[in-house]
Amino acid sequence: MTLVVLAGGVTAWIVAGAVGPVVFHRHMVEAGVEAEPMAVLHAEEAFQSASALALAIALAASVVASLAVSVFLTRRIAASLGTLSAAATRIAAGHLDSRVARPSLGVEFDQLADAFNDMARQLEDSDALRKRLLADVAHEVRTPVAVIGAYLEGIEDGVATMTPQTVRVLRDQGARLARLAADLAAVTKAEQGARNLVLAPTSAGALLTTAFDAARSRYATAGVELTLDVQPGLPPLAVDADRMSQVLGNLLDNALRHTPRGGSVCLGAHLTETGLVRLTVADTGEGIDPSQLSLVFERFYRVDTARDRDRGGSGIGLAIVRAIVVAHGGTVAAHSAGLGHGSSFDIDLPPAAS
Repeated sequence: MTLVVLAGGVTAWIVAGAVGPVVFHRHMVEAGVEAEPMAVLHAEEAFQSASALALAIALAASVVASLAVSVFLTRRIAASLGTLSAAATRIAAGHLDSRVARPSLGVEFDQLADAFNDMARQLEDSDALRKRLLADVAHEVRTPVAVIGAYLEGIEDGVATMTPQTVRVLRDQGARLARLAADLAAVTKAEQGARNLVLAPTSAGALLTTAFDAARSRYATAGVELTLDVQPGLPPLAVDADRMSQVLGNLLDNALRHTPRGGSVCLGAHLTETGLVRLTVADTGEGIDPSQLSLVFERFYRVDTARDRDRGGSGIGLAIVRAIVVAHGGTVAAHSAGLGHGSSFDIDLPPAAS
């Protein structure tokens, strides 16, 4: 900044010294005083002297003012960067709640502060998700490991014997651990699905018909009515058919798990007012407490932990649903009027580009 100020001052001095006397002499000639050369010479010398003095004072004052402003701005910029550096150091040390204020030094600096805060927020969310996932996995693994350990300890101590019932319990707990591992792998794969999707134009009717045919026999065995309702003339969807079949299969399994014998589930599709294609799985089952609707898509979350575990639910299916739908650029939401009033899950997907 100092070099810029000095370069501007020198340039102003040279230009003023080269242009000023010439212009002044021309005005003297136009005024008709060229007949008195001594007067003209004296006047030009006076002009040059006065101009040089005034220009020197002005340039000195401007240099001082510019340097003062430069020092002020430099200190503000340095303070802002120092704050950013200190926050980055705190984040590197594990304090992920560190944030920086917008310095108001221009759009670029404000954007840098916003980008830093967004990065810190994402790191904090990722760390919270990691901790929660570890806690959830530990919680899910603890029970089958404890059961297996207790049975093995009883066998070693001679308290229990390897009866068919003992073998069945050990096999069930081992299968539960294997199912948990498979579910974790599935949700991780689903969350990485944006890089692996094979998109192709597919009709909503074909997707729902495939899911309907795959689930119909299970529903008949459970005594739950399954119906299909597809609005005609829906635009095609750009989706990975296999992944969306997994989504609909998980939703249908979830609906069957929470709908008692004699109930019904409707698998439907229609066009929303905003031009999106909405796929819906609505049941007449147990329903969901409105306070829990925002939690049902979280990993390992169960509306009724004990009953869901007995029915084979691990709390992963809906997390997989959300991950795959988001990877397709869509949204998924749960709705329920409360316990005992059934529930519905709506998937909104954009139509394929024409």
